[in-house]
Amino acid sequence: MAIEIVTIPDLGGAESVEVIELCVSVGDSVEQEDSLVVLESDKASMDVPSPVDGAVVKYLVAEGDTVKVGDAIAEIETADAVASAEPAVEKSEPEPVVAETVTPDPEAEAPVADTEASTSEQIALVPDIGSDDKVELIEVSVAVGDQVEEGDTLVVLESDKATMDVPSTLTGTVMNIIAKEGDKLGTGDQVAFIEVASGGSAVVETAVEASEPAPAAPVVTTPAPAPAQKSVAPAAAVAPVTNDSSDIYAGPSVRLLARELGVDLTQVAGTGPKARIQKNDVNNFVKSALQSGSNASGGAGIPQVPAADFSQFGEIETVKLSKIQKVTADNMQRNWLNVPHVTQFDDADITDLEAFRKSLKAEGEKRGIKVTPVAFIIKAAAAALAANPEFNRSLAGDGENYVQKHYINIGMAVDTPRGLVVPVIKDADKKGIWEISSDVISMATLARDGKLKPNDMQGGCFTISSLGAIGGNGFTPIVNSPEVGILGVSKSQMKPIWDGSDFQPTLMLPLALSYDHRVINGGDAGRFMTYLVKMLSDIRHMTL
Repeated sequence: MAIEIVTIPDLGGAESVEVIELCVSVGDSVEQEDSLVVLESDKASMDVPSPVDGAVVKYLVAEGDTVKVGDAIAEIETADAVASAEPAVEKSEPEPVVAETVTPDPEAEAPVADTEASTSEQIALVPDIGSDDKVELIEVSVAVGDQVEEGDTLVVLESDKATMDVPSTLTGTVMNIIAKEGDKLGTGDQVAFIEVASGGSAVVETAVEASEPAPAAPVVTTPAPAPAQKSVAPAAAVAPVTNDSSDIYAGPSVRLLARELGVDLTQVAGTGPKARIQKNDVNNFVKSALQSGSNASGGAGIPQVPAADFSQFGEIETVKLSKIQKVTADNMQRNWLNVPHVTQFDDADITDLEAFRKSLKAEGEKRGIKVTPVAFIIKAAAAALAANPEFNRSLAGDGENYVQKHYINIGMAVDTPRGLVVPVIKDADKKGIWEISSDVISMATLARDGKLKPNDMQGGCFTISSLGAIGGNGFTPIVNSPEVGILGVSKSQMKPIWDGSDFQPTLMLPLALSYDHRVINGGDAGRFMTYLVKMLSDIRHMTL
């Protein structure tokens, strides 16, 4: 027998998390992938699975403890490597696909250690997606038996804000697909078994060096059964319940969402493990309440829009909204109903700015960077935020305080085939036009290709929505809460502007600044817009 020490795996960026549940008791037998503990950060909860089969000897943590990556959480008693390997070869239940090549007879190590090719079955995992949250698998891009190369897409994941491809890190044949459409996956979760070709010597080294209970390389001797996926109750099952307030089982992010929406969690049925209330449960409760004509937020009821039969007027087609479109609709409605909007309009003279931008074309071609007007607008907005810190705040969840941010990240709305996404340019105040232009191009490309990670769309302080290339004279953008301001940019036009003695042809850029009137007053907005127009009208001020 051997003792395996189980440690906290990569947490996907979280520095420390809380232990909220011990899933088994000391002495219980566990199999590989059985949950040992449940951890919770401020964004998500996650299970820590057992890496081996065995019995739990001792827990090294308790509920309520705070842990980080690498901390030991449990001791598991396992059979030694030799004893556990023999039954795997003798089993006749599932036919081992690569057992003979992955676990060669020790006496045959010398002959195999030549250049004879062999195969091994390895597990493809979800790479770091830049978030603790699990996201939905919306498409399986390969089938069993397909040949894949490193970089080929295995599955497509979709979060609330973007879709992302999960590429294969291996070259070989797909032997078994573990994940399926609708599953929730996070960093490190298993996707598929892939049979890869390898040199005989490499296989021998793995077999010889694997004297520890867990092998150093992700090589498996027989195809492991697909782990059972946790089922989530359908959205329709949102019947209000009455819970005792002391029995509410929900994480901090869920409680924050409930406070923002004015939802009483004692009325919400949880569909997570042990009736844990999840974000979808809160959102579904609100949807159900609106559809039934009741009011989840406790304010004046909003009349429901009556259903219409459009087919009586002609041919129609019903098209399902993408997840991003549905989430965007929910967010916009929530923001519009909860944030008291005010919009201020102004025009900026960008004649000199546009002339300077065009003069950079030759240098931009050498650098391989195209400088767009958006880069200057982002730079000017960052300067305006630094000079007007009122716009770099967010209202605290208690409604009695505000959070002052000492960093400046600017979000930019990007229109994609899947819907609207908002990647964030980090530390925009510390970057020059060339660096911002490079970030704008790379982020827009990732957004349109569906390859943005959640981390690429988090941490924004202020958002810019530019419709310049599309057209229009102006619009009123909706604040992207918890931010308190958003700038709408329309198409620039040449206009005759009186200079005191004559009308001069001037390139004017229409701007619309929407803000949260709970945090920003009219004077704050006026000063911000005046400063922003000054930056854009004379770009020399950006260097001061």
